[in-house]
Amino acid sequence: MVDKSAFPVETDELSPQWFSSVLGRDVIEATVADRSSGTTGRARVALRGEPGLPETVFVKLAPFDEWQRSLVDKTGMGVAEARFYRDLATDVPVRVPGVWFADTDGERYVMVLEDLVSSGCTFPSPDDSDIEGRAGDIVDRLAALHARFWESDRFEPGGDLAWLATRASKRGGGGRAFIERAVAVLGDTMDDSFYRIAEIYLAHTEDIVRLWTAGAGTLVHGDPHLGNLFVDVEAGGCTGFLDWAVLCKAPGMRDVAYVLCNSIPTDVREAHERGWVERYCGLLAAVGIELDPAEAWDQYRLFAIYSWVSATATAGMGSKWQSLGIGVSATKRTTAACAHLDSAGLLESLLG
Repeated sequence: MVDKSAFPVETDELSPQWFSSVLGRDVIEATVADRSSGTTGRARVALRGEPGLPETVFVKLAPFDEWQRSLVDKTGMGVAEARFYRDLATDVPVRVPGVWFADTDGERYVMVLEDLVSSGCTFPSPDDSDIEGRAGDIVDRLAALHARFWESDRFEPGGDLAWLATRASKRGGGGRAFIERAVAVLGDTMDDSFYRIAEIYLAHTEDIVRLWTAGAGTLVHGDPHLGNLFVDVEAGGCTGFLDWAVLCKAPGMRDVAYVLCNSIPTDVREAHERGWVERYCGLLAAVGIELDPAEAWDQYRLFAIYSWVSATATAGMGSKWQSLGIGVSATKRTTAACAHLDSAGLLESLLG
C-alpha cells in the first residue's frame, strides 16, 4: 500500500512525479488529454519517459463533483473497484482492462488502467449488426466467470473474498429513493406495466432484495450493460468487462438477466433469451455445476426486475450518471422485458 499522499483527487495532481512513483519508471511528461466525471472521475493521460511506458493510460479516481463523490463514498463503489483491479483482475477468466497500478486506503483509491481505445478495442452498441452474436458471447463469458467462483469457500469468513459476501444486500435500501424519483421524473413517458412494477417494488423493496440474494452465489460483475463492456478486436472479438464497481457475491443469473434485458434489442432478446439461459446452464454443467434450466429461467425472470431497477434509477437521476437518453432507452427495454416475462406476476406469487 502506498502513502496516502499518492491518492490524487484532481487531475492536476496527475504529475510526472506521481506517475513515476506509482509506476516505478521515469516519467518526464504527463498530459491530461481529456477528463470526465460520473460515478468515478476519469482521465486519459499521455505519458512520455523511459522505454516501456505506455503512450497513454486511463486513470480512475474519485468523482470531481462533490455530490457524486459523497454518493460513491457512501456506497463504497470506488474502493471496491480499486480492490478488484489490485487483487482480482488477474484471477478472473474474462478480459478486463490491463492494470498498471491500483490501490486503496480507507476511502481513498486510484486506478491506472490500460487505455482500451489505444489498444484498438471497440465498444458495443444495441444497434450493432452483430448484436445477436455479441449477446451470445457475453453469456458465454459470464458463464466462465461465474463457474470459476461458484459457491467458493473464498467467500467464507477469513477468505480473501469475504468482503464481497454481503455487498449485494447493502445497496442503500434497494434504491427505493431513486425509484420514487424516477416515477416522478419520467411522468407520462412510460406505460402501465412500468407503473405496475414500480408499485410492487416500492411496496416490497426489502423482501425483493432478499429474493435477489437467495440461491447459489458466485462472483458477479453486477453492472454488465453494454456501456460497461468492450470488444478486444485483436483477440478475435472477445467481449471484455470494465467498470467493476458493483461486483459482489450473488446468483450468476443476475448478470445474465441484467445485460440481456437492459441492453439487447427487444426483438432479439425475445427470440433468443430462453436459448441463451439454457446454454448458460449447459456451460456450467460442462464443468460440474448443476443449475436446473427451469430454476434458471425463473431466476432470469426475477432478475429482470433487478435490471429494471438499475435502469430506472439511472434514468431518474437525469444525466448525473449517464446521459438521460441512454437511461430512458434502457428503462423502456427493461420494462418491455419485465412485461414479456411477466416478472411482476412472478414477484406477486413469490411475495404471496
